[in-house]
Amino acid sequence: MTPRRYVVSLIGSAEFARAYALTGLTAAFASFAIERLTSTTTLTTIIILLALIGAAMLIARRAELSLLRFAPTSLLGFLALALISVMWSSDRSQSLAGWATLLGYAVIAITIGHVRDTLQTVRAIGDTLRWLLGLSLALEILSGILLDTPLSVLDIAGDLANGGPVQGIFGTRNMLGFIAVIALITFVIEWRTQSINRVVGVLSIALGGFLALLSASPTVVVLAAAVGIATVALTIVRHAKPTNRLTVQWVLGGLVTAGLVIAFVLRHQIIRILDAGSDFSTRADLWNALLDFIAQQPVTGYGWFGPWVGSDYPFIYINFLLDDHHQSALNAYFDTLLQLGWIGLALFAALGGVALVRSWLVASVRRSVVYAWTPLVLVTLAVESMFESFTLTGIGWVLLVLCALRAGQSRSWRESMDAAHTGAIPTLGHERFET
Repeated sequence: MTPRRYVVSLIGSAEFARAYALTGLTAAFASFAIERLTSTTTLTTIIILLALIGAAMLIARRAELSLLRFAPTSLLGFLALALISVMWSSDRSQSLAGWATLLGYAVIAITIGHVRDTLQTVRAIGDTLRWLLGLSLALEILSGILLDTPLSVLDIAGDLANGGPVQGIFGTRNMLGFIAVIALITFVIEWRTQSINRVVGVLSIALGGFLALLSASPTVVVLAAAVGIATVALTIVRHAKPTNRLTVQWVLGGLVTAGLVIAFVLRHQIIRILDAGSDFSTRADLWNALLDFIAQQPVTGYGWFGPWVGSDYPFIYINFLLDDHHQSALNAYFDTLLQLGWIGLALFAALGGVALVRSWLVASVRRSVVYAWTPLVLVTLAVESMFESFTLTGIGWVLLVLCALRAGQSRSWRESMDAAHTGAIPTLGHERFET
């Protein structure tokens, strides 16, 4: 075998695909720790190398791929708009660097989505998070109990002995809480699909729940409530008779809408119950300031940067007005609106919204519980995006792209077009009996 054939065979193998998925997910989930322990350049180099390897894997597997189903149209549109926005950015080099990072994480997610199926992806995320959450707990014990001193290099405050809040290796308590919720969804799906045994399942869920509690993040309560409601609703739909399923979907949609209206009316009482008054006040002041800047360039925004670059316009002025040092809009929707305008927000909403509808419909008719992972993660991302901008960078962006790709592969107009060429009948009815 020639060296070229050997390399192609290697990167096209199942073993290499599994190793790539674990490596890519670890780099995305642990990006904060990698950057703090090394440098931004090191993290950037890792993402670039993983993106290049991912591209090589996709080329090696090109015979297995369909161009029509390669990536969601809304994703390609969002990436294209972010690149074009470099033209009107106040700092083109920083804007281009932000776009390259966005593209790099997207390529990693697209590669994982094509070389791993849903169950394999869930197992890879589960394995990654067991190690990273375990490491986070170990470092919190070391800092808060054994040494009783902060680990400033990772922003670990060492408050475990006081009951938290803790941050683990993820930088902030809100990020830890968000990842813990993703972990709980993943661990439960792993357990239900018998991918892990009962002992590992119980210990994993206990670890995720314990760290979610210790994070003391107000958003965790909201995320847990949203995921719980979505889980109950999906369970009801899955157990409904096929002839009644559409009616049940509409009734549940009406109840959710009514619940959102009630939550908005009672928002002040809810904030007081969650003891999140100071957090919400900070966000409200920031969002009010953002609206003034958004009104000046509502259609195109100020150019894509991703995480805020403090010395660039308009971020430096926003922080100056607020006498603060925000690194994001603390809201993915406002951040997108600020940087890419209404066009970008429409593409971002389409990317997540269409994926949620598709994955929800798939999960409601397919028998295997593994299909519930995608819509539940998308619900988590949608709700978290109201309080943080995690979905626009790092692991949040990876999960969004991965879920959108997975949803598009299972149910889209591309499936029908592929069927026209292959002669296959792309109906969900044949797949609802999967086990």
